[in-house]
Amino acid sequence: MSFILLSALSCRASAQTDAQTSKSRNPSSQAPPANSSKAAIPAKQLSPEEELQQAISSAGNDRAALVRNLEAFLANHRDSPQRPQIYRALVEASMQLRDTARAAEYAERIVALRPDDISITVLAIQLLEQNGDEAGLRRATNYAARVLEFVERSSPEEKSPRISQEEWAAQKKRDRASVLSLRGRLEVKLKDQADAQKDFEASYAILPSATAAEQLGELAELRKDLNTAIQQYAKAFALADATAGTASRREIRQKLGNVWRLTHGTDIGLGEYLLLTFDEVSRATSAARTKKNPDAREPSEFTLRKAPDGTPFPLKDTKGKVLVVNFWATWCGPCHALEPIFARVAGEFQSTQDVLFLSADCDEDETLVAPYLAAAKPRTKVVFADGLERLLGVNAFPTVIVLDRQGKIAYRSDGFDPDTLEQELTAGVRRVLAAENANQ
Repeated sequence: MSFILLSALSCRASAQTDAQTSKSRNPSSQAPPANSSKAAIPAKQLSPEEELQQAISSAGNDRAALVRNLEAFLANHRDSPQRPQIYRALVEASMQLRDTARAAEYAERIVALRPDDISITVLAIQLLEQNGDEAGLRRATNYAARVLEFVERSSPEEKSPRISQEEWAAQKKRDRASVLSLRGRLEVKLKDQADAQKDFEASYAILPSATAAEQLGELAELRKDLNTAIQQYAKAFALADATAGTASRREIRQKLGNVWRLTHGTDIGLGEYLLLTFDEVSRATSAARTKKNPDAREPSEFTLRKAPDGTPFPLKDTKGKVLVVNFWATWCGPCHALEPIFARVAGEFQSTQDVLFLSADCDEDETLVAPYLAAAKPRTKVVFADGLERLLGVNAFPTVIVLDRQGKIAYRSDGFDPDTLEQELTAGVRRVLAAENANQ
């Protein structure tokens, strides 16, 4: 549950309660009660704002109690002006309780109140997909169409001035491909194979991905079109290395091997076919992909982007600082285990102004990053690596590098030992600081 969200709800209720309390304490606004020595004092009638504040505070840290209390409040105040915030609190609490059905219900209520809130609409789609009932999947498909329409009608005039035209166009392309693939996945679950085929083909045409190719292979296999299935699975296999996390190369290899043997009776020839497909896909995707910071030769020459919004983050502004960078990806399990350790070390140097900790995402498919960050809520600043990993020769994840004030590597860990990294990284940063202080 978001502490900020609960605090906002509580503060609003408290502010209105304080105003009412102040009024009740003003003796000029109240007449003295008749027969006060004998009359019984009636129980104070709580205002809606006081009831809401009580519902939140009495739940404490018990999320199940919070859900019960907020639902009881809504039952008595169906038209509360704070419904959107209460619904969001219920969505978050229900997700923490792993009650996706209830979370989906309240997410859909927010969508009904605020149909232009695309982030909550996407969350509603994901929750409905997890629930899996046909009616919910149909609604999720309709929501996906709404999100796609929103993406397609967006124009460059609406973009942030801090984002270039090229970056905006690339993000729009990724968003369109991602939503089409999402809707196609829902249509597969609804057995609407013709519509799913169209959406996956459109997604792949906009931005080739392992996910779309694999789904097209599965649809072709269902139609008994094994030659097309081979083509699509081979493309998915070739793309899986560049879009790791969206599709498992091992699973794709198994599917491809199966349809190849059904067609040819043996695995002979498959390896050569895969190499040819890989070369074909690589040529097509490398031509379309723009290399970030192509002329940068030193870390301080890089302009990274904050994740997930893409705001520019020039490293020239960090020149003269000790830079500690954790290179990671959403699909990397050890990276997830490293994050809290990295955050603890960053906390050790929180008061040291000339040390900066960054988590640099290296996903090829940047659409994976926003939902991951929303769920994981990392405590260190997150940026896109944007070629910095290329300069520093990072080819495995996680990799943690400490750069001294001159931009030279002072510490490096490829992979990590959870039992020793915290101590080693802390010592590495302290060594850099001590050495530079001694030279001053």
